[in-house]
Amino acid sequence: MFFDADRWTEIWVTITRNKTRSLLTCFGVFWGILMLVILLGLGTGLKNGILKNTDGFATNSVFFIADRTSEPYRGFNKGREWNIRNRDLESIRREVSGLEAISPVLWGARADKNVVYGQLSGTYNVKGVDPAYFRIEAQHVLFGRLLNEIDAREKRKVCLIGSRINETLFRNENPCGRYIRVNGIYYQVVGVVRERARVNIGGRSQESVFLPFTTMQQTLNQGDVIHFLAASAYKDVSIQRIIDDITGILRRQNSIAPTDKQAVMVINIAEQFATFAMLFTGIDALIWLVGMGTLLAGVIGISNIMMVTVKERTREIGVRRAIGARPRDIISQIMSESLVLTAMAGMIGLSIGVFIIDIVDRLLSAQPGDDAALVNPGVHMGTAVAATFVLLVCGLLAGLIPAWRAMQIKAIDAIRDE
Repeated sequence: MFFDADRWTEIWVTITRNKTRSLLTCFGVFWGILMLVILLGLGTGLKNGILKNTDGFATNSVFFIADRTSEPYRGFNKGREWNIRNRDLESIRREVSGLEAISPVLWGARADKNVVYGQLSGTYNVKGVDPAYFRIEAQHVLFGRLLNEIDAREKRKVCLIGSRINETLFRNENPCGRYIRVNGIYYQVVGVVRERARVNIGGRSQESVFLPFTTMQQTLNQGDVIHFLAASAYKDVSIQRIIDDITGILRRQNSIAPTDKQAVMVINIAEQFATFAMLFTGIDALIWLVGMGTLLAGVIGISNIMMVTVKERTREIGVRRAIGARPRDIISQIMSESLVLTAMAGMIGLSIGVFIIDIVDRLLSAQPGDDAALVNPGVHMGTAVAATFVLLVCGLLAGLIPAWRAMQIKAIDAIRDE
């Protein structure tokens, strides 16, 4: 039987007969699996660090900006300036399916000391947005609430302020209900926010004042002009189809040539996130390639040592053949020894690798700040199981050639062997 106690005792005696050789043979596999686990853990930490910088930002998003035309069309000259307008937004909401969120954006002047409370003031970004904007660039709400549909519909003079503004003007106290002057007009503070992602639109949220888009459009006498259009699609919706639909509407309603590639500037964030995904796939492939190469070198070492072992045990194998040992008994004996050597070294390397990654994770967690390049490094259970499976397969393969060599030994030749 495969799990016969006498067989495994014999395997153990054979392995420990030459401890130094067995130890050095195992080291190659130990080092290979150790490097694979550490590289996988650090790769996961690097991926988490990059994704943390984009956490809360809609990955399937796209932005549109009006630019000068590059072609004459319908009596308009080349180089004409135009603006996205409210009617365009209404048509997009009505005609384009698959949109998760869409928000117009207005930029306010960032004049010196443009945000004032009492005797305190500062220079900050000012944005006019719809409530849907916060589904594209999510925020941590520290005090109060976000802007809502009622604020937009009733054109309320309310605002959100970033955490840095709250620190400067209100010493980090709850400012909700108080009034600040933004570019000469008073607004009531209804909330304090801090960005979740390091990716941002028009400046960091903690240094920005958010106003209802409709309110800002009216107070700045902008008519129906939209400076910037932000949109996000559901995950299963093609962002390219959304881009084509929206640009088609903008061109049609603003007399822009269908072939004009410059008039509508498109910033495709979804494409950049897809590039990140390809980068992560490449990193994972490189890690597995390097780790498996190192592991393969160790397995080849075990195979070579098993070949030496078979040579040394030629007489023993011949005697076994002579007294009736079946071919599968000889093969299983050699392959089992190879498997034990590989499994022992691999499991120790796997355990120590996970232990080292856990220590690195604890050290990183103990350091304050959000600027760490590695975040939560670790090895997923599925990855550990896959590495173990690969290890065992390699162990069997390492004993395959030596076992085949053992099968070529004839009993009469083995007995004559000195």
